Amino acid sequence: MKNIISWFLHPPVTGRSTILIIRLMAGTVFFWEGLLKFVYVNQGVGRFTKLGFPFPETTAHVIATGEIIGGLLLIFGLFTRITAFYFIVQMIVAVLSTKIDLYFGRSPLPMPPAPPKMGFWAVLHEIRSDYAQILACLFLLIEGAGRRSLDFIISTSKKVYRMSEKSSPAFKEYRPPLLHGVKKEKVYQRRTKLFQ
Repeated sequence: MKNIISWFLHPPVTGRSTILIIRLMAGTVFFWEGLLKFVYVNQGVGRFTKLGFPFPETTAHVIATGEIIGGLLLIFGLFTRITAFYFIVQMIVAVLSTKIDLYFGRSPLPMPPAPPKMGFWAVLHEIRSDYAQILACLFLLIEGAGRRSLDFIISTSKKVYRMSEKSSPAFKEYRPPLLHGVKKEKVYQRRTKLFQ
């Protein structure tokens, strides 16, 4: 269990800077979709009511808030693995609850405006954006946020802090080279008195 938690909390941050493009693509889509659920009733509460979710108003607001916050986290590259995993689960639930019924032609949501309106190809056509978001999040889950991210800044600042902690006792053992004819031992004794 500790290994799983550590894996999520310590993503790789040495990936290419261009990972930012994937984060922007996935993060901005989730961000504006979250906003749309608040702005348009048919995208939020109305949609969840038609789909038969319990407590549709609360569910819609919770999902919308998660998309807005999660989208921003992906954009800035903070808690990237946790956020990507959350979105993968959310998108799988979205596909199962909104697109699978389209196969049988009994979706509670409006049918597609043009053929294919039902069946296998209709499902594939309708899940195209969900599929792209799942794969983008899967990539971020595996590769992390890359160098241009808050995850990178936090990770490197922790390493610098750890290195300074480890090096602080070394000051007592510091023996500088000869300074303008002064013997090493005298300089060493002065330095050790300062740090004791």
